[in-house]
Amino acid sequence: MNVTMYQYPQCGTCRNALKSLKEKGVEVETIHVFDHPPSRGQLAQMIEQSGLEIKKWFNTSGEVYKELKLKDKLPGMTDEEKIDLLASNGRLIKRPVVTDGHKVTVGYKEEQFQEHWSR
Repeated sequence: MNVTMYQYPQCGTCRNALKSLKEKGVEVETIHVFDHPPSRGQLAQMIEQSGLEIKKWFNTSGEVYKELKLKDKLPGMTDEEKIDLLASNGRLIKRPVVTDGHKVTVGYKEEQFQEHWSR
């Protein structure tokens, strides 16, 4: 199985997720989410494939999220505006995002990885 993982190399959660995937024998292409965030189109597709609400894609503990006061602003924004915001700044995206082109996980929970990314 091959997956793409949008991650931040210094993030401990991302490192744990990468280790978990490799232990499962998954081939992983890593992409630095700050330097190369997914495009608007990629995000729209991955959000749909994840089955998650768009708000679950935001890194709510991040500095940029807090600086932009998004906790207060997101409820009044359209889905298109939220996706544009995520595509504009990789620091806003909850990480890691793992996709095989069909299914997508956001964040890292071992039981979720066991379900989605085990052979």
